[in-house]
Amino acid sequence: MKKLAIGTAQFGQNYGVSNINGQVKYITAKEILSYASKNNIKTLDTAIAYGNSEEIIGKCGASEFDVITKLPIAPKNVNSYSSWAQKNFSLSLERLNRKKIYGLLLHSSSNFLGKQGHDLYQTMTMFKEKGLVDKIGVSIYDPDELNILEDSGIKLDIVQTPFNMLDRRIETSGWLNKLSQNGTEVHSRSVFLQGLLLQDKNHRNPYFSKWRNYFNKLDSWIYDTKQTSLSAALNFSYSYKDINKLLVGVQNKLQLTEIINSISQDYSHSLPEELRIDDPLLINPTNWRL
Repeated sequence: MKKLAIGTAQFGQNYGVSNINGQVKYITAKEILSYASKNNIKTLDTAIAYGNSEEIIGKCGASEFDVITKLPIAPKNVNSYSSWAQKNFSLSLERLNRKKIYGLLLHSSSNFLGKQGHDLYQTMTMFKEKGLVDKIGVSIYDPDELNILEDSGIKLDIVQTPFNMLDRRIETSGWLNKLSQNGTEVHSRSVFLQGLLLQDKNHRNPYFSKWRNYFNKLDSWIYDTKQTSLSAALNFSYSYKDINKLLVGVQNKLQLTEIINSISQDYSHSLPEELRIDDPLLINPTNWRL
């Protein structure tokens, strides 16, 4: 299960369109991490922007996990991105109760651009050279961001990207293959699209009704291939050899158990091309008006 990583947004805030339980309690987070460790899941993904998730991880100990965190979007009035990054990273290490972590990403790729962005990149590279972090990278919303970073000479160790049955832009753009060939780790998030892909049609928010015909086709394909929504969404992404980590957010141990039990090592179902969709109003949760 090393390919799985635990996304911890739920540890620090009420996260997800299908989340009816709110923020995960500390005792539940500890139980999730214990079970994950026993099942050879060794990576945690968090961020400064995820409420108090860093503190929860630090309080849980979790020394056996590789931790990846993210710097928030830099405020426009910051005089020095470098000083801002050093301060925020230092506080992250303190909250996580760590002397070093596996990965440090930017939450906004645009913060790597311009003179300030160059200084920020150099500062994050310095963290690597000092042994404070193993790898640096960025979390993106659109593969087009990678074109801009490439033109700016930014070299990334990790790219975290949305990738799921609906949103296959990182693959169709050619960037999934290119990143793999460059030795860049690709971490897939939004595997369940905040839980939307797991919801029964009668429980979906009315906002999604405009894509009803699409969801009907998706539901029919899942039914015809004798899958569950969970196994289909999970194994679609898990089966890609160029995806190094699959981020899954869970609210309790039971959900993690279901995920682990749903993974297939020889997944062979091919998702019809007609089920790919590029509508940003659907595939990008920041555009949802719920």
